[in-house]
Amino acid sequence: MASPVVPARGMRDVLPADKARRDAVLGTIRDTYRRFGFAEIETPAVEPLTRLRSNQGGENESMLFEILRRGLPADEAVLPADAADLALRYDLTVPLTRFYASHAAALPTVFRSLQTGPVWRAERPQKGRYRQFTQVDIDIIGEPGMLAEVDLLVATLSAFADLGMGEDVTLLVNDRRVLTDLLTTAGVAPEHGGEVLVALDKLAKIGPEGVAAEITGKGLADAGAVERLLATTAALRGQSGPDDAPLRDGRIDVAGAGEVDLRDLPAIVHAVRTLLPWARVEFDATLVRGMGYYTGPIFEVAHAGSGGSVAGGGRYDGVVGKWLGRDVPAAGFSIGFERIVDLVQTPAPDRRRVALLYGEGTEPVALLQLRRELQDDGADVTLVRAPRKVSGKLFEQLLADGFTHSVEGRPGNPQTGTLRALTPSA
Repeated sequence: MASPVVPARGMRDVLPADKARRDAVLGTIRDTYRRFGFAEIETPAVEPLTRLRSNQGGENESMLFEILRRGLPADEAVLPADAADLALRYDLTVPLTRFYASHAAALPTVFRSLQTGPVWRAERPQKGRYRQFTQVDIDIIGEPGMLAEVDLLVATLSAFADLGMGEDVTLLVNDRRVLTDLLTTAGVAPEHGGEVLVALDKLAKIGPEGVAAEITGKGLADAGAVERLLATTAALRGQSGPDDAPLRDGRIDVAGAGEVDLRDLPAIVHAVRTLLPWARVEFDATLVRGMGYYTGPIFEVAHAGSGGSVAGGGRYDGVVGKWLGRDVPAAGFSIGFERIVDLVQTPAPDRRRVALLYGEGTEPVALLQLRRELQDDGADVTLVRAPRKVSGKLFEQLLADGFTHSVEGRPGNPQTGTLRALTPSA
C-alpha cells in the first residue's frame, strides 16, 4: 500500500475555498490599514542567523529553521554551530528593522509600514498551531511620542471592526517600564526581573500559587517580594477600566511598599476611547508580552471566542538603532491571522462567481465564447466539468466552494446559457 502523501509535519495545504476566504479576510485588513496611511512593503523570508539570534526574540530564537551553508565539505565533520549561516524568519519585526536600516535614506522621517507574509517557528505542532503561519504587521518607525501607539491601536481596532469583530474584542494595555518599576518596588532584584516577568506572564494559566512556586523555587525573589507582587496584581483585578482608580489616578499602590506611575497609559487609553467610543480598553498589570525587545507600552487584543490573544505589539525603541548605530523610536502591532480567520463570519462575495458547467462533447469555442460574455457582464467564471447526471449535490458543493451562480454550457440542454443563482436549496 502506498504511503499517504501529506505535507511536512506542522505544515498544511490550503484548498481553494479556504484560500478564497483567507484572501477576503486579509484583503479587508489590508484595505483598512491602507486607509490609515500604512505603506505595504515586502522582506525576504530568509535572514542571517546572527541577526535572528540577536537576543531580541525571546524563546522564538530557539525555534529557528536553520539553513545549511553552501559549500560545506561532504567528507569533513562540521560542528552544528558552524553548519548554518541563514534561517527562516520567526516574525516580521526583525526583518522590518533590518529593512529600515538598509533603506532609511529613501524612507520618510516617520515611516508607517504594512507587512504581511508567512513566518516559521520549529515548535511542537498541535491543533490550531502550525510551524508555518501568516502574520499581518503594522509598524511606525521614527515617531517617539504616544501618537504612534494611538495610531496603531485605532487602526487595528478599526480593522477588527471592519471584519465585523469590533464588539467581540477587548484591548489590553500595559507598559514594560511600569512592570519594571512594579518589580523593583515590590522588592525584586533587577537582575531577576526578566525571569520574574516570565513567571508572572503565566498567572492566568497556573494561578498565583503556581507563579509564587516558580519564583521562589528558582530563588528569584523572597517570599515577601512575591507576596507584594501578587497582592498588587490581585488588587488590580477588576480595576482595569478607564474610570477605575489606576487609570483615573495614573498610579498603582504596590501593597503599601510604594507607588508606581503608569506613565502614558492613562493618556493612551483616553485617546483611543475618544476616537473609538465603542472600543473596550483595559489596563492589565499582568500583561508582559514575551519578546525581549519591548521597551515601553505593550498591548494585546483578546477575543471572546479565542483561548488567547488575537493581536499584540508594543514599543521597541532599541532594535532599529542596533543596526544603524543610533537611536530610532519604533512601535508595532501584529494580528495573529491564523487565530482570527476562522472567527470571522464568511463575507458575502462582492462579485458574481459563476460555475460554467460543461460535459463530454462540448464544443470548446462555443463554451469559451459563453465564458467571455459572462466575463464582459462583470462575472468571475470558472469552467466546471459536470457529471453526466446533474443533481442537487453538485450545486450544494458549488455553493460551498464560494460560487454564487451556475450556467449550463452543455450542448443539447435547453437551459444552456441561462444564469442560475445558487441557494442552499438549489
